[in-house]
Amino acid sequence: MRKNLKFAYILAASLSAAMLVTPASAKKKDSGGPVVEMSESFRTNVQAAQAALKSGDAATASARISALTPATDFEAYAAAGLRFQLAVQRQNTQAERLALTDMFKTSSVPKADAPRLRYVAGYLSYVVGNYDDALAQLDYARTLGYDNIDASLLRADIYLRKNKPKEAWPFVQEAMTRKRASGEKIPAAWFDRAISLAYQAGNWADLGALYRERLSLYGSTRDWRSALSNYLPAVALDPQIQLDLYRLQAASGSMASERDYQAYAQLADKAGYPAETKAIIEAGRSAGKLMPSQTVTAQLLKSATPKATKEMAGLPAVVKKASSASNGTSALAAADTYFSLAQYPKAAELYKLALTKGGINDDQANARLGIALARSGDLAGAKTALANVKGNWSNVAGFWSIWIEEQNQKTAQNPTVPASSTSS
Repeated sequence: MRKNLKFAYILAASLSAAMLVTPASAKKKDSGGPVVEMSESFRTNVQAAQAALKSGDAATASARISALTPATDFEAYAAAGLRFQLAVQRQNTQAERLALTDMFKTSSVPKADAPRLRYVAGYLSYVVGNYDDALAQLDYARTLGYDNIDASLLRADIYLRKNKPKEAWPFVQEAMTRKRASGEKIPAAWFDRAISLAYQAGNWADLGALYRERLSLYGSTRDWRSALSNYLPAVALDPQIQLDLYRLQAASGSMASERDYQAYAQLADKAGYPAETKAIIEAGRSAGKLMPSQTVTAQLLKSATPKATKEMAGLPAVVKKASSASNGTSALAAADTYFSLAQYPKAAELYKLALTKGGINDDQANARLGIALARSGDLAGAKTALANVKGNWSNVAGFWSIWIEEQNQKTAQNPTVPASSTSS
């Protein structure tokens, strides 16, 4: 950011420099520009200073600039502009800011340059730690018509430096909204800044939405893990919702640590899915993330193994009961069990039955129906089911919808690979 801004203010300064090569004692009024009034000796020193700056000879430029004795308003403006360019060349931020102050003391700053220069003054005050002046300069720039996205982001950064994240948040939102409206892709760094602010403020709905939007634009295995591993512990979610997000972490291939596998296995165990508990522990060991000697998961596996056998043996009776039941409760329970066994087509069939019979949490059923259809390869059906999800389960639907879109893109790029081929 600093490098680009320096280029920008060199351009702004060059607008004044272009007026310094006029004949001696010239005096004129350009359209929207200052009255150019310089003596012969002043102009000669200005040209010598410009030549030294252009060649990178800061010592000579400094000597020439120091020899300037402004006698008119425009000469004071020109001298300040040269000091500014010298400070930029020397990377002396404090001197840059002081030079701008001297320029503002004159009446020769071109009206077209003033808004941008006030913004630059705000940025320089921010760099040197004078945050109150930085905000004042940005306010001044806005009154002059400078209201670009970079000004919103700078305001956000200033409030962050002042340890006021709540005040920073609206400016980040404003910048992102304007970027979306322009049709341009929001930079990943903007998302990271906004996510950090939402996290600090406890804005969990915004946090989830930001993570989902970031994933839709910058989805990678690393991004999936970062989003889910940070979002899951931050938000007080229903355990069943958490479980579906851990399932998504596995589906996206972003299970990367002992903590990931252990937390998923413990949650599946608490939810009453021993076969899934057993499967995830075995997957963690195969991936080298869980060791047989690890006490917590070793005990879980020992407990879950006989329960998993009993669970699978009892499934036919559960399905039979679900078919004749007056409501969808039994069908939903059976569907959840098949889902935990990764038998997605059968799970989808039972979720549909449960929804038909009613008397259940439709949002949960539709969310898991959408996931089961997606894992079965029916991406279009999955999107339809997830579109019906509301309330807290919309977190599940939103994140899984991003994954489904990724599968759609993979299928479009390589139609011979089934969309459900991603391992769980």
